[in-house]
Amino acid sequence: MAIFLTSNELNTALESIFEYADEHLILISPYIKLHDRYSSVLKTKKGNYNLKITVVFGKNEDDFSKSMKQDDFNFFKDFPNIEIRYEKRLHAKYYANESSAILTSMNLYNFSQDNNIEAGIFTNRKGILGSLTNNLVSNVTGQDTLENQTAYYFERVIEQADLLFLKVPKFESTMLGLSKRYTTSVIETDKLSDYFNNTIKSDTFKKEKFVPTQSVNRQPTNQMGFCIRIGVQIPFNQKHPMSDTAFQNWKKFSNNEYPEKYCHFSGEQTNGETTFSRPILRKNWSKAKETHRL
Repeated sequence: MAIFLTSNELNTALESIFEYADEHLILISPYIKLHDRYSSVLKTKKGNYNLKITVVFGKNEDDFSKSMKQDDFNFFKDFPNIEIRYEKRLHAKYYANESSAILTSMNLYNFSQDNNIEAGIFTNRKGILGSLTNNLVSNVTGQDTLENQTAYYFERVIEQADLLFLKVPKFESTMLGLSKRYTTSVIETDKLSDYFNNTIKSDTFKKEKFVPTQSVNRQPTNQMGFCIRIGVQIPFNQKHPMSDTAFQNWKKFSNNEYPEKYCHFSGEQTNGETTFSRPILRKNWSKAKETHRL
């Protein structure tokens, strides 16, 4: 279901994306300066270590503070499960949780939300019924729904953006390994704190972070393969043929036979001939067995 929204309806729908995010929250905007109404909602999520927040911002290659304010970075980095990425070519704006998304002209910037003429498309796909409907439409027409097309596209944007900050939850096993308990969250990557604190030179910082994190040369090797959903290069693993971001999206419904877009071995487009259970094109199977000793 897609709904066209403007003005206050758009702001209200965006607030609902924040409010009803329990597992995933994706915020993609060239400019980020949180409005009070959104930061207030997000504050209620700080205790939810299961909520994975992904932020992608862009523009202003020479001065990140023009695209994301330090106060907002300090606010985001307190969450227990968050990644912040940078894409210098970014102009699109996309906001999503596990069931709904908005593709819009509006930056996640308080001035835009209060003053500009903005519009957006709201899509909603809830529960298993939405999954079955989307799969049926894809299988019958040979085309993905609007929801899937936008989700796949922005998954690729996320994967190819430069990772600047990563904080992940850690767990310990309990009940003889039958369950796990959250213990703390650990910062594994942080290139933004030094930048905002002016402890490193800007030219050094630029050299460090503007090397693409995903280098796709479309040449199969003994170690590398390709994500069958978004095509980026990943370690070859026939049992896990997706990037982390794509896998998180896939496991919401865990459909082993859902048609995917790329061959895990060659990276070429497959027109839906590959699936999670069959990630390699039949014509490439012999070469894959030889290269990876399957």
